[in-house]
Amino acid sequence: MKTESFIRILAGVMILLSVALTQFVDVRWLWFTCFIGLNLIQSAITGFCPPTYVLGKLGWITPDGSIHFGGTSRNA
Repeated sequence: MKTESFIRILAGVMILLSVALTQFVDVRWLWFTCFIGLNLIQSAITGFCPPTYVLGKLGWITPDGSIHFGGTSRNA
């Protein structure tokens, strides 16, 4: 899976989670939705994406830009 696809899935899941928390727990969870949206905007403008940085530090991103889970490549 390419990094961009994974980040889009992650952002979508986080937004749906925050909307569900807003509906069922407390309206203040809407701030989390705003944070996610602002993070997506800053990522588009600056090119810096915190989840990509974390995944890179975990060793989950291969040189070709795809994701592999667990920190080691299956081809190595």
